[in-house]
Amino acid sequence: MNAAIIRRHHSGLPAHPNELDRWRIVRALKKREHYRYVSPKVTAVAGGYLVESPCCSGNINAEGGLVDVALLHHDRTAAAWQLLRKNHRRGLWEWHSTHQRLGLATAVLNADPERLFWQ
Repeated sequence: MNAAIIRRHHSGLPAHPNELDRWRIVRALKKREHYRYVSPKVTAVAGGYLVESPCCSGNINAEGGLVDVALLHHDRTAAAWQLLRKNHRRGLWEWHSTHQRLGLATAVLNADPERLFWQ
């Protein structure tokens, strides 16, 4: 591996967000089980990615506007992904689970059997 690439990778700069992983999340969300007819939006935020989606059920936003679905935050110290869900009643992010790989976190988000994310 090129020494310049190694220095840049270990330079102390955060690895996330980055455009490659943002696109990985966008692609992964196409396999979700709920609200397949809407197009979620994935935005880079400090340390991770925010997933938003139009609210078609009217449960959270009767006008169908964008609502927070999930926050994927990379914990650099633990080298793990924190998956958070939005508690819309309280207006707070709540920890849901921790995953060693981004693909595992998006798989949990896609399945969502209890409909904690896709409401």
